[in-house]
Amino acid sequence: MSESASFEATPTKSGMPHWYPELLASVAQQVDAGRSRAVSAANQELVSAYWNIGRELVIRETQEGWGAKVVTLLSADLRDKYPDARGFSPRNLRYMKSFAAAWPEFAMLQTLSATLPWSHHVLLIEKVSAPEDRLWYIHRTIDEGWSHSVLAHQIETKLLERSGKAVTNFNATLPSSESELAQQSFKDPYVFDFLSMTDGRNERELENQLIQHVEKFLLELGQGFAFVGRQVRLSIGNDEFFTDLLFYNFKLRCFVVVELKATAFKPEYLGQINMYMSAVDDLLAHTDDQPTIGLLLCKTKNNVVAEYSLRGFSKPIGIAEWESQIVRSLPSEFASTLPSIEAIEAELSQDITDPTVNQGESP
Repeated sequence: MSESASFEATPTKSGMPHWYPELLASVAQQVDAGRSRAVSAANQELVSAYWNIGRELVIRETQEGWGAKVVTLLSADLRDKYPDARGFSPRNLRYMKSFAAAWPEFAMLQTLSATLPWSHHVLLIEKVSAPEDRLWYIHRTIDEGWSHSVLAHQIETKLLERSGKAVTNFNATLPSSESELAQQSFKDPYVFDFLSMTDGRNERELENQLIQHVEKFLLELGQGFAFVGRQVRLSIGNDEFFTDLLFYNFKLRCFVVVELKATAFKPEYLGQINMYMSAVDDLLAHTDDQPTIGLLLCKTKNNVVAEYSLRGFSKPIGIAEWESQIVRSLPSEFASTLPSIEAIEAELSQDITDPTVNQGESP
């Protein structure tokens, strides 16, 4: 008499040993790490192949001299030879040639940026012309794990030109080992292009919208910032005071008090933020924390006035402007040509159809 078929029932978690959750977490971590390594390895192989193809195109063009028809014919023949393959459009082949020309030494590419997805490289080739500027964005992308859209946004808003440009007294108030890191952690101007303010002089509305879009706000602040709270209550004697916004920076290991002003900078603003910083140091900071840093965001400022105003302050303070559109901070000849993120992504999607180009890119 044949036995009836049956499925093995999944054991209940209640019947498992107490260490089972640790086993599950460990195995899941290994699976995730294995998948990540596989994606990274596949991406490095893709970038390597594209560099080699581009390098040969550069050599052939230099030695033989040929026109655009060669790339068009090569694209068609590759599609005939590999009908299931993607990424061999004439435009993408030209990107490969530009990529190899931008990185004449593959050893440097391997050690520095081979882990970047191909779409990142294309974006850098298209939108960043100077090699040293491209290197700067590559380092920041690797360090902060920028997705393609975030990298596009940072290029669009001219992050390189804004980083480290806030007026500060960090050199005089912080140890030399910390002042440079702190300076590079602040920028000028800050670009809040996600705002839709109806009244440019309403500070509470500015604060409300920044909190509503806190994820984008944190992206603009930069790596290491964590949001602590808004209108944080500070009880001093019989009086109460409230900071606009309070953050903690894990790279600098300190609290950062942010005060928002919808008007031009005034020297008296420094007394207010200085008092808030002292209270945070005494009431909130841990003994292991570094001194609290203040960031005063104003609609406009006179840099000379700001620099004079900071002299004599013993606490580290930065003064920067905020903008709702980056074009207000650019020379007029560049303002009309600045591409949008949507335009960049639309252009890429039309010409790069390789399903592997976004491997390793976070959503």
